[in-house]
Amino acid sequence: MSICLNLRTLLLNFVITLTMLSLSHEARQNLDSPVRAVSLGGWLVTEGWIKPSLFDGIPNKDFLDGTGLQFKSVTTGKYLCAESGGGTILVANRSAASGWETFRLWRLNETTFRFRVFNKQFVGLDGINVVAITNISTDSLTFNIVKESNKSNRVRIKTTSGSYLQAKSEVMVSADISKVSGWRDDDPTVFQLTIGGRLQGEFQVTNGYGPLKAPQVMKDHWNSFIVENDLKMIASKGINALRIPVGWWIASDPTPPSPYVAGSLHALDNAFFWAQKYGLKIIIDLHAAPGSQNGYEHSSSRDTSQEWGKTDENIQQTVNVIEFLAARYAKSPSLYAVELINEPLSPGATLEALNKYYKAGYEAVRKHSKTAYVVLSNRLASSDPREFFPVASGLMKTVIDVHYYSLYESKFDNLTVQQNIDFIQTNRSSDLTFVTTSNGPLTFVGEWVSEWKVNGATKEDYQRFAKAQLDVYGRATFGWSYWTLKNVNNHWSLEWMINNGYIKL
Repeated sequence: MSICLNLRTLLLNFVITLTMLSLSHEARQNLDSPVRAVSLGGWLVTEGWIKPSLFDGIPNKDFLDGTGLQFKSVTTGKYLCAESGGGTILVANRSAASGWETFRLWRLNETTFRFRVFNKQFVGLDGINVVAITNISTDSLTFNIVKESNKSNRVRIKTTSGSYLQAKSEVMVSADISKVSGWRDDDPTVFQLTIGGRLQGEFQVTNGYGPLKAPQVMKDHWNSFIVENDLKMIASKGINALRIPVGWWIASDPTPPSPYVAGSLHALDNAFFWAQKYGLKIIIDLHAAPGSQNGYEHSSSRDTSQEWGKTDENIQQTVNVIEFLAARYAKSPSLYAVELINEPLSPGATLEALNKYYKAGYEAVRKHSKTAYVVLSNRLASSDPREFFPVASGLMKTVIDVHYYSLYESKFDNLTVQQNIDFIQTNRSSDLTFVTTSNGPLTFVGEWVSEWKVNGATKEDYQRFAKAQLDVYGRATFGWSYWTLKNVNNHWSLEWMINNGYIKL
């Protein structure tokens, strides 16, 4: 009899302990219900591929900030190159073009530019020799690119002081001639131009239009791309939250630093007003951090450089942006979460810098809100999806954001419809399970899309692919967010996918 009583007592204590642990975890996270969200991509942080027409009115729009230019000398038959990637002379002796042979534009106006090389030096002169040795943009030369004709890829590179670059030999590039004529194949001032990459982000669109035109262009975009009826529609279709990407310059509105323009803060205010009206939660997502956390256009990099987190001052500047947003919207019933940064890229965004930032950013949110969740984005190109678990440990209401795309990696190139679906149900399910722990942060599939590399897929194929993702990502303890609401590419547009029966929530 005593053995039975002891066993019952042990079992009762075990059940009580489990219940207390469960309640403790529930109290720590206090999740209302998982979010079924959509990101408002391309609205307050520009991404040209989402709405290409936004760039249509930019004069000389082929030459925006960050455009990669490659110049092949007609006389040497070789590409212009920053020797050693920068820090010394320019030469014209490379048979193929890649990083060292690519010059990134800094646009001053529609006809005047600076050139930045692979190692981030700017092109200038040492006597008549063309070099790339200065890291200070204002110490460099400015250039005009003179085309043979609008339809030609043959150009000359002219300094604004009037001299032309010429490839005198494979190892001698100078700027010591001011009079040229014709476009002969034996003219060392003539180069064949290839564009080796473009950026179409917020920096490019605002600097491209310039200070006179950009304010009206962006105001028109913000007022038309996302409107109140969009949120009304979203709420009626089973979406209960919005993930809204913003840029760091929003904290300086109405006088953001050049070339950014005022107005995105007012647009975000409108989104909060509409969200409250239609019962939608908002996740503010710092999509573009000062200096760029990944070098991509969606983080508003000027020239693919990734400078975020390299100094304490830069980290503190980012914390200040978070505190500004938390303070402004803490009293709104629609504020549900603040995502401290989107897709920091490893190894440039170091674990040390992000741990420091995530701790400070969390405290900045908590100064103003005890209820908002704080979302920590995993790093791109990191092999450890749990690397931020230690910093999240012990912090109330934290979330780990993972992004799952069946794109961008060669392993997806030749998969069939069924193989793609199997990958979601097996591999992605396993990935999500690995980061979803009973005593760790909540999990959020912050970006996914029902697009793939399958040619000739039917509507039913897309429906099955979307359903598989909804089933798997629906297990994320914080929820998921589709990328994105509107897009000229139909399958990337949740609005189009829902209206045309490809996705059913």
